[in-house]
Amino acid sequence: MSAIAATTASASASSAAASSSSSTTDTTMIASNFTTFLTLLTTQLKNQDPMSPMDTNQFTQQLVEFAQVEQQMKSNTSLSTLVSLQQTAQSTQALNMVGATVVVDGASAQLTNSKANWTINATKPATATVSIADSTGRTAYTGSMTVNSGDQAFAWNGLGNDGKQWPDGTYTMTVTGTDASGQSTAISTQVQATVDSVDLTQNPPVLSINGQNFTMDKIKKIVRPGSTTTTSGN
Repeated sequence: MSAIAATTASASASSAAASSSSSTTDTTMIASNFTTFLTLLTTQLKNQDPMSPMDTNQFTQQLVEFAQVEQQMKSNTSLSTLVSLQQTAQSTQALNMVGATVVVDGASAQLTNSKANWTINATKPATATVSIADSTGRTAYTGSMTVNSGDQAFAWNGLGNDGKQWPDGTYTMTVTGTDASGQSTAISTQVQATVDSVDLTQNPPVLSINGQNFTMDKIKKIVRPGSTTTTSGN
């Protein structure tokens, strides 16, 4: 049985190298080893000593081992196909996002053509104090307003409290809230902006929004073109 044992060892070695070679090469290799195994087995059966026949349990176990290796090869191939299909679907979905207006977690938005958009999310009805500062930290606008629980959009036209028109650029919003009983309440901010581009070389694909990178799972919502905001500054 030494020849058969050697063939089985060769099949095991082929299985161990599966992670670093293509599924096509692996399948061809295991098929070749299995054919060699059957040839050796048939030859030994023909030439065995009738007075000392082969141990059937041994070559039956070897047949089972070959079947298990082959099944694992097929499973690996199927998993690779599923991963490839998922990556293709992610890339297609990301490409369709280019040019779309989306909402992501964040406090910094771009003032473009005297317009910047945020989304404010309050846990309960409250009086919110909004402060907007430019990239150097200078306060451009402050204001108070009543907000309801949930999301509400906030648009700023770039006018400061003194009526000054602030230049286009990056502005950061800070919001604090107080409920009806005078207690502080949490208010978070999100940024509404256009998806400028997508990097398909990353896995998963990365979207460029307001000069920052986000993966698809960071997108909170997609905004229909032309939809109006519910709250505004100035």
